[in-house]
Amino acid sequence: MKTFALTAAAIATLAAAPAMASNFAAEVDADGSGALSLEELQVAYPALTEDTFAQIDVDASGEADMEEIAAAQDAGLLLKNG
Repeated sequence: MKTFALTAAAIATLAAAPAMASNFAAEVDADGSGALSLEELQVAYPALTEDTFAQIDVDASGEADMEEIAAAQDAGLLLKNG
């Protein structure tokens, strides 16, 4: 039973991640483009540098889309305190 509860909790967390990411984007996406610039991401992550943003912006478009942001969060590139 304990394994089932842990598995269910993990699945619920993964299912909620896209919704949380879209809410996050709506809060900081100042121009409404659906992707976030360095300046927009720095609202939530003030310590974010241009070098780290370049790692996040895999397609070098100048904006990070939700897939790139999710990957950066998973990789630990987006940290609130540095």
